[in-house]
Amino acid sequence: MKITHIEAWSVSMKLEEPYSIAYESIEETTNVFIRVETNRIITGFGCAAPDLQITGESHESVLNAVNEIIGPYLIGKDPLRYALHLERLKKKVGRKPATLACIDMALYDILGKHGEMPIWKLLGGFRNRIKTSITIGILPFDDTVNKAKEYATRGFSSLKLKGGLDVEGDIEKVRKVREAVGNRIELRFDANQGYTIKDAMKFVKTTLAFKIELLEQPTSKEKTDSLRSVSKRVPIPIMADESIMSLRDAFRLARGDFVDMVNIKLMKAGGIYEALMINAVARSAGLEVMVGCMDEAALGIAAGLHFALARPNVIYADLDSFIGLKGDPSAGAVKLKNGTLYANDSPGLGFEM
Repeated sequence: MKITHIEAWSVSMKLEEPYSIAYESIEETTNVFIRVETNRIITGFGCAAPDLQITGESHESVLNAVNEIIGPYLIGKDPLRYALHLERLKKKVGRKPATLACIDMALYDILGKHGEMPIWKLLGGFRNRIKTSITIGILPFDDTVNKAKEYATRGFSSLKLKGGLDVEGDIEKVRKVREAVGNRIELRFDANQGYTIKDAMKFVKTTLAFKIELLEQPTSKEKTDSLRSVSKRVPIPIMADESIMSLRDAFRLARGDFVDMVNIKLMKAGGIYEALMINAVARSAGLEVMVGCMDEAALGIAAGLHFALARPNVIYADLDSFIGLKGDPSAGAVKLKNGTLYANDSPGLGFEM
C-alpha cells in the first residue's frame, strides 16, 4: 500500500455557548482536517486543534507543515509503517504536537481500515464505552447552577467546573452546585493554574464536605514543585494538565511523585502513538489517567475516545468539546448517550468525511 495524495484544510466553528477559563475566553475554534489517500481505495482522516498559547501552533502553521513537510515526505510511503513515519516526522516537523496528532490520526485510521477493525479494538479493546464529564466555564453563580441542573437533566453524571480567579468565589460556587444537583453527580474542579499553594489548600479543605472528586492543575505549570506540595497535603487527587505536554514531562512528573493523576490530550501529546507511551509511563508509576481534549471537532474526540477505550488505567474522560460545535464537518464521529461516549464500530476511527 502506498500513499498517493494528501490534502489539508481549515474549518472555523462557532461554539453555541462560549466559555471562559482562568486565562482566556473562547467563542470559536479553528480545526485543520487532513485527508490521506492510498492506492488501495482506503482513505485516512485526521484533525488538529492548534492553540498558540498551549501547543504553540496556529491553523496556518499546521497547514504549512502539512503542505511543505508532511505531504512531500509521506507521498509514496507505506502508511502501515506508522511508527517509522511518526518518528521521522517528529524530527522534521519539530515541537508541533497538534500537527503531528492530525497525521497520527490519519495513519491509525488507515491501519484500522486496512485491518477491518475499529482502533479501540485494534489497540486492545478494554472497554466499549466511557462516561465523560461536561465542562462549565467561569460564569456567575446563578448561571453556573442553572447550567449544572440542565446538564444533570440531560443525563450527565459528571460535571467539571472551571475556576482559578477567585478562590472564595470558587468555594461558594461548588457549594451552590452541590446543593442544586445533589450527591449523585460527580464534581470535578479545574483551576487552570490560577491558584497559589495556599489557595489550593484552602479550596480543598473548605470543599471536602461537597465531595470534589479531583482538583486539576491548581498551580502554575512553571512551578512544578507547587503541584507536589499540594498533592502531598490534601486528601483528594491532584491532576496535572498544563504541566504535561510530552513523554518527558510524564516521566518527570512520575519520577518526582508530583501528582496523583495526569490528563493526556492528543493535541498536546502528538497523537495516539505518543499518548500510548505517556500512558505506559503513568501506569508504571501508578498514576490514574484522564483523557482530555482541546477545542476539537468530533473527529478529534473520536481519536481520544478510541485511545481511552483501549487502556485499563484511562479511567476518566473529559471529551466534550464537540458538544454544541456549529458547522462541524465530522459531526457523528462519536455517539453520546446520557453522558456516556461510544465509538462508532466501523473500521479505523469509524468515520468517513
